[in-house]
Amino acid sequence: MYIVQIASECAPVIKAGGLGDVVYGLSRELENQGHCVELILPMYDCMRYDHIWGIHDAYKDLWVPWYDGQIHCSVYCGWVHGRVCFFIEAHSEDNFFHRGCYYGCDDDNMRFAFFSKAALQFLQQSNKCPDVIHCHDWQTGLIPVMLYEMYKYHGMEYQRICYTIHNFKHQGICGNEVLKATGLNRPEYYFQYDKVRDNFNGFALNMMKGGIVYSNAVTTVSPHHAWEALHTEINCGLGHTLDIHQGKFQGVLNGIDFEFWSPDVDKYIPNNYTTEDFEQKAYNKKALRERLNLDDSNKPLIAYIGRLDAQKGVHLVHHAIYHALERQAQFVLLGAATEPSIHSWFAHEKKFLADDPDVHIELGFNEELSHLIYAAADMIVVPSNYEPCGLTQMIGLKYGTVPIVRGVGGLVNTVFDWDYDTMHTPEERNGFVFFETDNYALESAMGRAIDLYNLSPELFCNLAIQGMKCDNSWKYPAEDYVEIYETIRHKHN
Repeated sequence: MYIVQIASECAPVIKAGGLGDVVYGLSRELENQGHCVELILPMYDCMRYDHIWGIHDAYKDLWVPWYDGQIHCSVYCGWVHGRVCFFIEAHSEDNFFHRGCYYGCDDDNMRFAFFSKAALQFLQQSNKCPDVIHCHDWQTGLIPVMLYEMYKYHGMEYQRICYTIHNFKHQGICGNEVLKATGLNRPEYYFQYDKVRDNFNGFALNMMKGGIVYSNAVTTVSPHHAWEALHTEINCGLGHTLDIHQGKFQGVLNGIDFEFWSPDVDKYIPNNYTTEDFEQKAYNKKALRERLNLDDSNKPLIAYIGRLDAQKGVHLVHHAIYHALERQAQFVLLGAATEPSIHSWFAHEKKFLADDPDVHIELGFNEELSHLIYAAADMIVVPSNYEPCGLTQMIGLKYGTVPIVRGVGGLVNTVFDWDYDTMHTPEERNGFVFFETDNYALESAMGRAIDLYNLSPELFCNLAIQGMKCDNSWKYPAEDYVEIYETIRHKHN
């Protein structure tokens, strides 16, 4: 099958969050399974050009209709760690992708509306005929709309679209100017409730809603998050739209890249280890303690790795530090705050706890250190308010670092409680789960984990090794996507 991925990110060349990892990991696994995959990306000035091999002109004269004129673009092709990627560069006074950033501009809606239009124009002009176009998040939500309403009448009637929502929070709310710019026009048509009109603002269009309405298949990044999107407020106002289209909506769990995240091959850790020589993990703990000036003791080491923001349950992250110390455990935090107030809060804690030999707070992000913490810690806390999929707990499992998670989103699909899970056999259980958002719920789960570590070290070791045996690679998610692609390929619009 010939699949084209269109996205605003692809790790490691363009990475602002988990989206980039997913686009790269899924593309590589689809290729491993014998499919032809190409990616179309914006050509940002600030992307990591050192990760692109053999970049060359692929299509010099791409003219993209825009408002009443056309914008001249160049399309470059290069290989990102083996993946064939096309990068669209717009020669326009708007400087759509020469901003020194990926997101965060006042005209992001127009920037990505243009990218969506240019990607389709490139496919049409270069006579590429993919079986499936796979788009991601609000940035590409207009692609299904334009394909169905315009491009299918210009030689693209056989293309089918799978649309994946990674985060419902950002939906691409825009106005009439996007219709004018892209040539969709006809506001009286698109501002209908069953088309692209925002569900709660009759004067706004919603790109993500357009993606849901017009795609042949819609996915989100875990089965439980799909259920949450249909039945709870996590859909950020798109519940009714998903309900109408639930026949084509499902959750497919993300995977992680085992070539990058695996303790047997990890280049960032001093001691590689497997389930067979699990005791080697302890040397990484020793190395981390030396690096961060922590006491070398028999205490369990608990970690938090991730953003510090409301989504990640930052109040519980804060409480976890002090509860760990209260329970005679050590705590290491690695994370960057997304708001100044949260940064100040944790900077204060870092200063306050600076002389404590059992805690280390590292504000910011450090790739190498994150690998060492995963390899060193005994447990990792993931107390998220919501978590569409979550990679932290999957990486923790792979490194034999027992996850303590809140039972939401993809965390439910990957972590099965040691004491209380009745859906999985004792051999399949791999962590500790709590459900409420209060301190007591967190304390209960952390307490059970610390007690198991202290009172039954052999059982704790077995639990960690069971986690390492979980296959959260891209193999099964890619197979699920191939099944979706095959289904929509054989359906008429």
